Amino acid sequence: MAKSTDLRITSAGSITRHFKYRAPVKFGGRTVTEIRLVKVTVGVETRDGHRGQGYALMPMGNIWAWPTSELAPEQTSAAMIDLARRMVNAAGSYASSGHPLEIMRDLDESLEAAAAEAIRAAGLTTRMPRLAQLVAASPLDAAIHDAYGKARGQNSYDLLGPEFVSADLAHYLTPDFAGEYLDRYTLREPAVRMPLYHLIGALDPLTDADVSKRINDGLPETLPEWIAADGLTHLKIKLNGDDLSWDVARVVSIDRVAEEAQRARGCTVWHYSLDFNERCQSVEFLLDVLAQIREQAPRAFERIQYIEQPTSRDLKANPENRMHRAAQIKPIVIDESLIDLESLLLSRELGYSGVALKTCKGHSGALLMAAAAQKFGMFLCVQDLTCPGASFLHSASLAARIPGVAAIEGNARQYCPAANAECAARYPEMFEITDGNVGTGVLTGPGLGY
Repeated sequence: MAKSTDLRITSAGSITRHFKYRAPVKFGGRTVTEIRLVKVTVGVETRDGHRGQGYALMPMGNIWAWPTSELAPEQTSAAMIDLARRMVNAAGSYASSGHPLEIMRDLDESLEAAAAEAIRAAGLTTRMPRLAQLVAASPLDAAIHDAYGKARGQNSYDLLGPEFVSADLAHYLTPDFAGEYLDRYTLREPAVRMPLYHLIGALDPLTDADVSKRINDGLPETLPEWIAADGLTHLKIKLNGDDLSWDVARVVSIDRVAEEAQRARGCTVWHYSLDFNERCQSVEFLLDVLAQIREQAPRAFERIQYIEQPTSRDLKANPENRMHRAAQIKPIVIDESLIDLESLLLSRELGYSGVALKTCKGHSGALLMAAAAQKFGMFLCVQDLTCPGASFLHSASLAARIPGVAAIEGNARQYCPAANAECAARYPEMFEITDGNVGTGVLTGPGLGY
């Protein structure tokens, strides 16, 4: 049923920006040294005459979303950027009206075909993975939500109830959600403050002894320096997943260094998350890692808050990787595998007990997966894709509006601070960290809050 608040897209455009990292980050056996961002701007008009313009930014994250040895990173990045542009063009010619959820549902139907066109245009013969497709479309998705809120002069999280959305959540999820809307699963005011997870990549130095040559750009470089400067209480540890001794030793070493640094500033409580980037061959490897950490450093084991997807993202091809035993020890969250409701339901069957929400998979999808995870009683966290500037504010606004989110990740300040400069001047509470928290209470403006 048409609503007076339904919007139509009046304009859509995009630009691409490129930044070098100040230091490389290694995860999943790959090293990343630069970032390409797509910024999408969308103009909209509602049936009742409200007009507005919104924007969103997202790194294309091809190394994470499209890991392959068959293509060069430059090829996968270019194809994803091309797909992002094609989806923006499709939005510009979209003739119907509706809520952003409805519009993105329609545009998503053309995503696979647009990806195939981008592949053909690049002269490639492979298929772009669904995760890479979602990342490419994500800045458009967020920009539409942002524009809708700005057109109405309201925060986008206040435009998710039945007075704005034509169909209930049963239309997007399962019959269990009949009569429910996203306003039930989101907050009307953002959390005032949220803990920030600081990334410790596989190449990151822990102490001065690990530094071969200092960057000397005024930012911290070792773990104790970061802990002291930002008052960190949440540390995300990247692990190899294929070297048991190295992974255990890395956690034990980090805990030893962190204990000394936290003691120096009088902190007694802090947390770790472990991220294997799906490189564990089996759940037995994970269980062995946890058992050895518990034996060698019991305090470090107690500080582990959750574990990110330890085994292959292809759940259907690896049904033997059941997480039930591991999930009895610590929350095990689905990350790379989470691309739709089907993958979430399958992950639950396989024993996953938590969900890592990422705005880079699409704002609409993140909202829907957050609702499903809450209904199912799953652990919730929000992570980024080294999202700088507005893309970090977008991710943080989502985290601050979803009940039960444990913490938010934000590591562009470590690896790509130059891309934060513009937003950092406007939102110092979000970028100048002193007590391990970000000041998400400022993200209350029209649109997505920034």
